[in-house]
Amino acid sequence: MRELLRHPVVPGLLVSALGDGMSLVAVAWLAVRIAPPGQAGVWTGLAVAAYALPASIGAALLSRFMRGLRAARLVATDATLRAICLGTISALAITGLLDPVGYVVLLAVSSLLHAWGSAGAYTLVAELLPDEQRVAGNALLSTFTQASIVVGPAIAGLVSGLAGPGWVIGADALSFAVLAVAAWSVSRRAQQVAPPAESATGVWQLVRARPRLLGLLVVTMIFFFLYGPVEVALPVHVATELHGSAGLLGLYWTVFGVGATVGALGSGLLSRFPPAYVVVVIIVGWGAALLPLGLTDAVLPGMLGLAFGGLIYGPYTAISTALFQRGTPPEALSRVLAARAALTVPATSVGTLLGGPMVAVLGGRTTLLLSGVCTVGLGLAVGLAVRRRSPAAKAPFG
Repeated sequence: MRELLRHPVVPGLLVSALGDGMSLVAVAWLAVRIAPPGQAGVWTGLAVAAYALPASIGAALLSRFMRGLRAARLVATDATLRAICLGTISALAITGLLDPVGYVVLLAVSSLLHAWGSAGAYTLVAELLPDEQRVAGNALLSTFTQASIVVGPAIAGLVSGLAGPGWVIGADALSFAVLAVAAWSVSRRAQQVAPPAESATGVWQLVRARPRLLGLLVVTMIFFFLYGPVEVALPVHVATELHGSAGLLGLYWTVFGVGATVGALGSGLLSRFPPAYVVVVIIVGWGAALLPLGLTDAVLPGMLGLAFGGLIYGPYTAISTALFQRGTPPEALSRVLAARAALTVPATSVGTLLGGPMVAVLGGRTTLLLSGVCTVGLGLAVGLAVRRRSPAAKAPFG
């Protein structure tokens, strides 16, 4: 772990995670603010999806140019594009020149390389740490993300209320600029080191040849798809059904972040249990955590539910990523992780896109309830499949 902690890119990843934690509130809240009357749900869904969905396009279409880059350069390229696009959004929003269409387009461009940036960060863990330490290394990176949700939304809610969400997105742009500077400096120093030879085997062929990884990938896609509507339903629920502020939305995400941070820090303790059982418990637990939000307008039960949901979801990224790192040849790891992100990220975004019309028809609270019930159903179905196929619960995931 010392090698990872001493790496210059790691502080930049922490800073950019904080920026993204703030954008969790700001991206949706800005969409609500600039949307035409009666269209908040649709434009919020488009904005949140645009901040993630094009990553799959970048993973597929830009593979020829990105697959030979080392981990630090993947991170640097993604961070640079994010900083430029988010900075432009901030400037337009602050000056009152931002319209919904331009907003969605700029968000889409900003996310184009994000699958590669994420792959670069987790490839860095695999490059620096042995297999037995990778869950802990992955947990460190995912803890950055979860901890940022503790601090970021609260800051974003306060700043959005005082100055507007455009300033918050500007801070997010600055955080990615910090990461870009750190990653480019490392990339230049490592430029003379030859990257590992690429495998001639196609990335999808590699995944298909490993049924456990394929099973985990499919389940994760469905899990993230069912989560997608939450990112639309929660801000609309707070703004239009609870008549709350950006600060209240930030508080909801903050309590989720507290739980997720604790859960991520405890990821290593779960390595003793069969991975399939861990996956099932996380999925069922997250779905159950959404039920208080869907069953009542009371604030406290919803916050307690999100705190519990964060706690149980926290280890998911570290554990699932470690399984991919363990089962993939080193020379193909960045491409496999980018391909995984190319499927799981848009799964969330497609769910988010569908969440807009769902919220418009059903309302925010009912959409949250439906997401929770369907997620519990997914977890139970996966648990039944695991029990039937493997009494030891080691397949299909590990």
